[in-house]
Amino acid sequence: MNTEEQPISEEPSQVDEAPSPDGPNAAPLIEVNNLSIDFDGNCILSGITRSITRGQTVAVIGESGCGKTVFMKTLVALLTPTTGTVLFDGVNLNRLTPAQLAHTRRRFGFVFQNAALFDSMNIFDNVAFPIRQNEPTTGEDEVRQRVRKHLVEVGLPEDVAGKFPAEISGGMQKRVGLARALVLQPELIVYDEPTTGLDPIMSDVINELILHTRRLYPVTSVVVTHDMHTARKVADRVMMFYPRRMLDKGQSQILFDGPPSQLEHAEDRRVRQFVRGEAGDRLREMSRAMA
Repeated sequence: MNTEEQPISEEPSQVDEAPSPDGPNAAPLIEVNNLSIDFDGNCILSGITRSITRGQTVAVIGESGCGKTVFMKTLVALLTPTTGTVLFDGVNLNRLTPAQLAHTRRRFGFVFQNAALFDSMNIFDNVAFPIRQNEPTTGEDEVRQRVRKHLVEVGLPEDVAGKFPAEISGGMQKRVGLARALVLQPELIVYDEPTTGLDPIMSDVINELILHTRRLYPVTSVVVTHDMHTARKVADRVMMFYPRRMLDKGQSQILFDGPPSQLEHAEDRRVRQFVRGEAGDRLREMSRAMA
């Protein structure tokens, strides 16, 4: 069997407007309050206030340079806000000591754009790495069981474990990255452009895996993506960011925040144009900028 075509699940894949498992009044897992990020005086994010409820899958969309990846990195304290706060489970991440932050990060899973596997390690050791780093007393028998379990969950055969990243395809590398992200059973998973560089079939395999992960575990997910098929398929909520430099003072950078079914009918034409891939207004803006 072609290992790129392992079956993942036969359950329905559409999750539009799926309810939070803890109900609509559940306390948020993530709270962002008046968040701003500046790099050398260049404002990337300004005045962002949002919360994400436990169990939600939130797709963050928007054109390049709008700050969506910066937003994602700030949620997991890879970046420090210039102003404002990010609370995870009620705790201000930026007030934690390095040791406390390292402990809290065990509750996060990261799926990087290019998988970010260690080239010098085989697939087994890549997936085992978080366990060995964070749970040094865990025996090797348990490590093997957990690694194999998560490789199977992402549709990879056992013989992949002994291969090195360079020996498997890009799609398989992304699946290994997801297995590694899941191995500590995180409460929050962040995906940075999970389908970039993949063909349409493999992109949808990754989408199905994101859905499969949601069905298996009580996980909250933030998916940064340019892929509207991914946003519509995996998310029950979509946030669209817009570049700060193109807004008037006081305008919100978040042009849309709602279920994917409403994207096509958004009041803001910029949202509709982005979703449909229409260049119209942007071409005129670029022409004015170059004039």
